[in-house]
Amino acid sequence: MTNNLKLQRLIEAENMAKLLFLEAANKKLIISGKTEREVSDDIYSLAFKMFGIKKFWHKRVVRAGKNTIHPYEMNPPNLKIQMDDVVFLDFGPVFDKWEADLGRTFILGTDPNKLKLNLDIETAWQDGCNFYRKNRDELTGADMFKYTQELASKFGWIFKNEHCGHLVGNFPHEKLLGDELYNYLHPSNNNFLSNLDINRDQRFWIYEIHFVEKNLNYGGFYEQLMVV
Repeated sequence: MTNNLKLQRLIEAENMAKLLFLEAANKKLIISGKTEREVSDDIYSLAFKMFGIKKFWHKRVVRAGKNTIHPYEMNPPNLKIQMDDVVFLDFGPVFDKWEADLGRTFILGTDPNKLKLNLDIETAWQDGCNFYRKNRDELTGADMFKYTQELASKFGWIFKNEHCGHLVGNFPHEKLLGDELYNYLHPSNNNFLSNLDINRDQRFWIYEIHFVEKNLNYGGFYEQLMVV
């Protein structure tokens, strides 16, 4: 399969994940009074109704309130969503053996700082993606991580993760390509992002923004596929 066709399949998978999140919002599945786990289960059921899928290549993440400061690797207690909470989703649905990985933040109240956070994480993602597109051939994972930390400071937030992205591909990409730092946008990854994978194929990157309020009260998350 050509690289262009692989990219097309990944984009199609991501577009379906976007539709899933949009429908979850339209159906008001992300509301106060429900627990994080209840929201996760509801979106899982919705994914089956919409697309007939039950496979997700990584754990389904719904974080609310104080839990939004925690990165993916953590497993904080299951919280009930409050009236003015920040809630973020991080889901990795698999569509016809192709992985999506989408992260979005939802602001339930009208707090101006929380609304600013949601705007900032999307703006910063676009900024980082443009940086990648312009400099891809000479960028390392460490370069991308450093730039993302600088974006957090620029917008007045803390970057709260040990990496800012990873590979994505045909399921299960982790089994095929490994789980080494080489496959992450990590501060210790000094390999060029344009390098080919172990099968001599192009690598495709998910870029993550996780900004956290300086007093560690809440955070926001935004991720999707970077396309050159």
